[in-house]
Order: sequence, then C-alpha cells, then structure tokens
Amino acid sequence: MKQQRKLGSLGIFHYICNVINVNENENVNGLMATKGFLHKVFDLYYDGFRQMTLGRTLWAIILIKLFIIFVVLKLFFFPNFIKEHADKGQEADFVAGEVLKR
Repeated sequence: MKQQRKLGSLGIFHYICNVINVNENENVNGLMATKGFLHKVFDLYYDGFRQMTLGRTLWAIILIKLFIIFVVLKLFFFPNFIKEHADKGQEADFVAGEVLKR
C-alpha cells in the first residue's frame, strides 16, 4: 500500500514527476522502474538548496538585486515615452512613424 504524502509547495512537483514518470516503487513487467529524468533533476537541486548555508544568503542578495534592477529602476528611470507622446489608440502609428524617421 502506498503512503499518502502531504502535498506542500515542493510536494506538488514530486507528485507531477511521479504521474509523468513511473513511480520508483512500482514494477514494470517484473523489473524495478527507476526515477524519471525530471525527478532526478528536481532531487539534485532540492538537495543542493536544502544543504546550503552560505548560498542561501547569496541567493537572497541576488534576488534583491534583481528586484532593484527590474522594478525600482524601471519606475524611476524609464518613463513610458509612448504613453506620454502618442494619442490613446494611436500607439502603433506613433511607433511606426518614429521608426521610419530614423
């Protein structure tokens, strides 16, 4: 009898991998089946992230930097030029005109 696992945020991926690929405990034509490729890749990354200590801090820094680059800089340094200079509904014509001028 199979054990029922609670599906957490990562348990869903395990469930999908087991549905797509044959479960490691099931027999296929009398032979023991192995884990599928997706399941092996997921286990590799899951174990690596679970065991890292310094890496978690570095990943947090990377994610904060990406947030700053794509959200904060976009808001303050890249205004919506087309919205300011084109009439509503005529954005495509404005862009075409600007491209042809250059």
